[in-house]
Amino acid sequence: MTRTALIAGQGGLPVALAAELEASGADFLVAELDGFPSDIAGADPIRFRVERLVPFLDLLVDRGVRRVAFAGAIRRPALDPELIDARSATLVPRLAAAVRSGDDALLREVVAIFEDWEFEVAGADALAPALVPGAGVLAGRVSDADRADAARAAAIVCTLGGLDIGQGAVVAQGLCLALETLPGTDAMLDFAALHAARLRPDPGGGRGLLYKAPKPGQDRRIDLPTLGLRSVERAAAAGLAGIAWEAGGVILLDREGMVAAADEAGLFLWAREP
Repeated sequence: MTRTALIAGQGGLPVALAAELEASGADFLVAELDGFPSDIAGADPIRFRVERLVPFLDLLVDRGVRRVAFAGAIRRPALDPELIDARSATLVPRLAAAVRSGDDALLREVVAIFEDWEFEVAGADALAPALVPGAGVLAGRVSDADRADAARAAAIVCTLGGLDIGQGAVVAQGLCLALETLPGTDAMLDFAALHAARLRPDPGGGRGLLYKAPKPGQDRRIDLPTLGLRSVERAAAAGLAGIAWEAGGVILLDREGMVAAADEAGLFLWAREP
């Protein structure tokens, strides 16, 4: 059996992925970047620092790891140059160049470094496909107005993603009410909650929706967008009609809870064919 290292950040995804791996009987261990503990109960994780990345990679090899998966959010850590060992120092130029090119480039370079150590890098969709639903309506009913708004939002998110800005947008009656930027999806929906009613041209028209999708050309083994129960609650608070996303490209955390909350709030949940 292939041993997997779950490189866990913060948020619900590492917890959900660890639960799926455990339920499947997978052989895995958890590793966490120092200063960014996950919420995985009883994980007893390996903790590592970027300044000593090569010793960490060697440790994974010694532990019999052959596959790694990245899950969860981290911020770029503050680095202490005095902690960098000689072998890890050889990676600094690669990482520094990637940092200057944006988040996507940095993530791709991190994946490339792990692959240099001959690790297979697996996405959450490969390890736990149940977390990434295929096309279909999971809750509620999608109207023609909603379908038009989703098409508009998909075009916007595609353009945003090409600029490495975000993975989500709120659209109502064909108008973009909010965009996902560095503060994230919750901040976007909070903004929509404050302004959506005023910004809709027709108060009696379509209420709009949240749409999420991966960035064009994104390596889908890392940084897939996620939606969870809080997304449903915030979309309801913003007065939206529902949530749509690219089928096969977005991770759902607590699908059953999301469906129940959407039914109660009268929202639709729609995995839209790209």
